[in-house]
Amino acid sequence: MSGLGYPNMSQGEGFFPGDNNLPLFNHNNRMELQQYPRRSKPSLSPTLGELLKRVEDAQSDTSIDSTPVHHQALELGYACSSMPPSSPFVLSFNNLTYSVKVGQNMPFPVCGKEDLSHGSSETASMKVLLNDISGEAREGEIMAVLGASGSGKSTLIDALADRIAKESLKGSVTLNGEVLESRLLKVISAYVMQDDLLFPMLTVEETLMFSAEFRLPRSLSRSKKKARVQALIDQLGLRNAANTVIGDEGHRGVSGGERRRVSIGTDIVHDPILLFLDEPTSGLDSTSAFMVVKVLQRIARSGSIVIMSVHQPSYRILTVLDSLIFLSHGQTVYGGSPGGLPDFFGQFGHPIPENENRTEFALDLIRELEEAPDGTKTLVEFNKTWQTKKNPTNTTCNVSKLSLKDAISASISRGKLVSGAPNNSNLTSSVPTFANPLWAEMMVISKRSLLNAKRMPELFGIRLGAVLVTGIILATVFYHLDNSPRGAQERLGFFAFAMSTTYYTCAESIPAFLQERYIFMRETAYNAYRRSSYVLAHSLISIPSLIVLSIAFAATTFWAVGLDGGFSGFCFYFFAILSAFWAGSSFVTFLSGVVSHVMLGFTIVVAILAYFLLFSGFFISRDRVPSYWIWFHYISLVKYPYEAALQNEFHDPTKCFVRGVQMFDTTPLAAVPLSLKLNMLKSISSTLGMNITGNTCVVTGTDILRQQGITQISKWNCLWVTIAWGFFFRILFYFALLLGSKNKRR
Repeated sequence: MSGLGYPNMSQGEGFFPGDNNLPLFNHNNRMELQQYPRRSKPSLSPTLGELLKRVEDAQSDTSIDSTPVHHQALELGYACSSMPPSSPFVLSFNNLTYSVKVGQNMPFPVCGKEDLSHGSSETASMKVLLNDISGEAREGEIMAVLGASGSGKSTLIDALADRIAKESLKGSVTLNGEVLESRLLKVISAYVMQDDLLFPMLTVEETLMFSAEFRLPRSLSRSKKKARVQALIDQLGLRNAANTVIGDEGHRGVSGGERRRVSIGTDIVHDPILLFLDEPTSGLDSTSAFMVVKVLQRIARSGSIVIMSVHQPSYRILTVLDSLIFLSHGQTVYGGSPGGLPDFFGQFGHPIPENENRTEFALDLIRELEEAPDGTKTLVEFNKTWQTKKNPTNTTCNVSKLSLKDAISASISRGKLVSGAPNNSNLTSSVPTFANPLWAEMMVISKRSLLNAKRMPELFGIRLGAVLVTGIILATVFYHLDNSPRGAQERLGFFAFAMSTTYYTCAESIPAFLQERYIFMRETAYNAYRRSSYVLAHSLISIPSLIVLSIAFAATTFWAVGLDGGFSGFCFYFFAILSAFWAGSSFVTFLSGVVSHVMLGFTIVVAILAYFLLFSGFFISRDRVPSYWIWFHYISLVKYPYEAALQNEFHDPTKCFVRGVQMFDTTPLAAVPLSLKLNMLKSISSTLGMNITGNTCVVTGTDILRQQGITQISKWNCLWVTIAWGFFFRILFYFALLLGSKNKRR
C-alpha cells in the first residue's frame, strides 16, 4: 500500500495488526496512554488529490517514502497550549441545547434507530436531549462522543451535522469562527449512518465508482475518477475485496468490517472537510472496529475533521482517538483527551485502577451515578470546575488564524476536492450545490439501476411470468368470444379484469423503492444528486420493462380472445395496456414514497385499486353512480384504459351483437321454443310499427357503449388522460421525496 503515509503495508494487508509503528503491537512500549509523548502538531497524511498523483506515478515509482503519523492527545477546546498553532479548520460548538415534547415521536428516525435520552417523568412536557454542550474539534484529529444508550450521542452528532432544525436547536456551531450555512455544510461535509446502506449486488469498486460519479465534478475525467477510486480502495484497505459484491442475507459478500469501510468510502470519495459518523464500530468485532477507526485516523490526517459517536471503545481504539466527550442524559460529564481521564477521575475521588480499561471504568461509573438519587449532577459540576482550572482565564483559542474562505481555498489548492468548489473570493455563492448537471446525474442513476436489475434478473422475470400466466389464463377462459349477447357481456368482464390486472401487477414497485429508500435519503442528504434526477431517471428506465410487459400481455390475449380491429386494433390495445402499466407504476411509486412499510403499502394499494375497479364503470355505469360518489368515478385510474379498450372493441356501428330472437337470450324466455320467440317478435313488430325478424340487428357496438355510459371521452382522449395520470403521480412522487426525505429532526 505504497504512498499512503503508512510504510511496511502491502495492498492486501490493510491495517492488519502487524504494523510495528503502532504502539499497541510494540512490545517495548507500555500499554498506558500517559506514556505517549505529546507532539506540537500531528503530521498530515496525503489528501486524495495527492494520492491520485501517486497512483499515476506508481508505474515509475513503486516505493514512496512517507513520514509516520504521530499521535497527539488534545484537550478538547479547554487548553490553548494543546492546540496546533497553524491548524486551518476548527469546528466549535457552544451551549448546544435541544429538547422535544414528551411522547412526541421523532420525525426523522435514522433507519429505525434513535439515540434518545431517557429517564424523564411522565408529567414533564419537555425532554432535554442536549443540555448546554460545548467543545471543539480540529483538523487532523478524531473526536469521539461516548456515553450509554440514550445519553444523547447521536443527537449531538446530528446537531453538529445540521440534522436538527435551526429553530429547535439553541446554541451555535461555527467553522473557523464563522457560522456554517446549511448549503455550504452539505458540500464540505459527509454523514455516515450507523447502518450500512449499500446496494447488495454491486461490487466494492462499483459502489465507490458510482459514488465518485455522483460526488466528483464532471470536469474531472473518468480516468481521474477511476484513479481516485483506486487510491480510496487502498486508503480503506479494501484491495482484496475490490471485486467482491457487497452481499446481503441471500448473497454472500464482504465481511462486516469491509462493508462498514465501504459505507464510509462512499461518503468520503469527494474528500470532505467534515466527516460525521454515527457509531461506525457498532456490531463489529474488535479487530474490524479497530481497522475502521484506523481508516478514520488516516482520513483525519489527510486534512479532515472527524467526529464520531462510539458506544464503548476498546483500548486499541482509545489509542487512536484525540479527544473525547462523555455524555449522560444530554450533559457533558467529561471533555478532554484520553490521557486526561486518570487525572480527572482521580481528582473526582474515583481513581482508575492501573489495569482497568479507562473508558469502561468511566462508563460504568457514570451508569452507577445515573442510578443514584442525585444522578450525575456532582460529576457534571465537577467537570465544569475542572475545566475552569484547566483554563482559568476562560480564553477560547478556537478561532483559526485562517478565515473559512481562506482555509477552504487552501484546502482545495492542496488537492482536497470539495465537490469541485472553485477557488473564488465569493465562497458561499461559488460553491456549487451539486457536483454535476441534472442530465449527468440521470445517466449515472440509470446506469446503476440497470446494473442492479441485470444482477437480479429474477425480479423482472417473476413479474413477466406473472403477466404471461395471467394473460394465458384470460386467453383460455375467454377463448374466441362470439358476437352474441353473452359474448358482448363477457368482453366487458374481460376488459375490466385485464385492465385491473395491469395495476395490480405494478404493486412490485413498492418494495423496489422501499429497499432503496434509505440509500436515497443518505445520498440526497448531502447533495450527491438532485431528487428530480432520481425521479426522472427511474421514470425513464421503467419504460422499457413496461413495454415488454405490455407486448407480452397484449400478444397473449388479443387474438386468443378474438378482439376486433385487426392490426390497428391490436396496436391501440397495446397502447391502452402500456398506458395502464405506466399509470399504475407511477401510482404505486408515489405511494412507496409516502408509505415507509412494505406490508402497509401493499394493503393500501390493494384497497385503493379495488375502489378504482368498483367505480370504473363495469360494476355500475356512470349514470347509476350516486352523485356524492361521482367524483371517485372520474379519478378512477381503471376507468380510462377500460373505456379506451371498450371503444376500441365496440367502435364499429355496423357490427351487431344482438339479432332478433337473441334479445331473449339473457332473460327467462331464453328456454322457450324458437317458433314461440318468432311469434313474440311479430307481436313486438306490430306494436312498435316496425319489422323485426329473427336476423334483424337490435344492438350494435355503439349501443353497448351507450348502455355503459361511455359517451363523454373518445378512446384517444382516454389514452392521453391515462398517460397524464402517470405523469401526475410521478410529480407527486417528487414532492413526496422533497418533503418526506428531509434528514432533520424538528
